[in-house]
Amino acid sequence: MKPRNIIKIIENCEPNLRKSERKVADYVLANPSEVIHRRIVDLASAADVSEPTVVRFCRAIGCSGFQDFKVLLAQHIAHNSQYQEFSLHESDSAREYTNKVFDSTIDTLKRVRDSIDVYTIEQAVAALMLARRVEFYGFGASSPVATDAQHKFFRLQIPSSAYSDPHIQAMSAMSLTDEDVVVAISQTGRTQILLDGMALVKESGATIIGLAPSNTPVALECDIPLHIDVEEDTENYTPLPSRIAHMAVIDILAVGVSKAKGPAIGEHLQKVNRGLQSLRKTK
Repeated sequence: MKPRNIIKIIENCEPNLRKSERKVADYVLANPSEVIHRRIVDLASAADVSEPTVVRFCRAIGCSGFQDFKVLLAQHIAHNSQYQEFSLHESDSAREYTNKVFDSTIDTLKRVRDSIDVYTIEQAVAALMLARRVEFYGFGASSPVATDAQHKFFRLQIPSSAYSDPHIQAMSAMSLTDEDVVVAISQTGRTQILLDGMALVKESGATIIGLAPSNTPVALECDIPLHIDVEEDTENYTPLPSRIAHMAVIDILAVGVSKAKGPAIGEHLQKVNRGLQSLRKTK
């Protein structure tokens, strides 16, 4: 069994904690590696709270006590310590920045894998299977993800489209019915024109599946939210591992739909691949 992602649990529980317990949460989130070596009295002193408050904090996030909390925190740190936070330096060699790009992407995929809600994946696959039509909405860096998704689902014999133009998206949204599904894709979860389009989709009665960070406007406005929480440095040029994570989740949905469709879809895909052979250079 995989260890629970205690950091994610703390982040999700923090808004509902008491003020004194939030002080403990803030300290833990800022200093996780230090906390695993501290006694309860040390953590209480560092967070400027009482020892009973630390115990209440541990129980509020689902732990039986302080030791149980430290074990989960240590497991999380050990599980995620292989890869360091992505940062570029002028002195980096080609080998160094190559490794950093790969390590950052691998770390992102592992974090999303460990935190994603499988029950919500099942809900999304069921909605996609029943859909008369599926449309993918994405802007900016999410636009190629939407296009990639449309390509995958088109091959699965599901009528689908991808839109990144707000005017066409709005017209499309107003033509949907309650038998259709929209997949709204946003790496920030705060794109206003996407939210505007989603409002029109809601008026049409279509189901909205959202790929976005948790507790963001896009995630909160979806019928079926798939939370993809990735922190990225937007101040300097860095790759976008969140885009890779979004594409991986699209792949998961496509695999789920393909599996649900049964052997017939496999035969169809083989037929498509045979047809494409004539377009490929053999030598």
